[in-house]
Amino acid sequence: MSLFNPPHPGEGLREDVLPALGLTITALAAHLGYSRGQLSTVLNCRAALSADLAWRLEMAGLGSAKAYLAEQAAYDLWQAQQREMPHITRLAVA
Repeated sequence: MSLFNPPHPGEGLREDVLPALGLTITALAAHLGYSRGQLSTVLNCRAALSADLAWRLEMAGLGSAKAYLAEQAAYDLWQAQQREMPHITRLAVA
């Protein structure tokens, strides 16, 4: 298990991309043809970044969709590893 807590992809978009572009959440949402409310929940790390949003960001020239989705998967996996789980044993193939 990794000791590193990967960032949510929305954090980087909110903290780095929006200021660099001089855009508001509303302006970016309009440019992407995306709901302002949905974009806000992603940028504030309350919702996962979807494949649809990742593709829209790539089409806008704001990075690779695959990279955004890999960042989201790393974040989700780390979060899952931190939760209490029941004892699960490996299954043997017959």
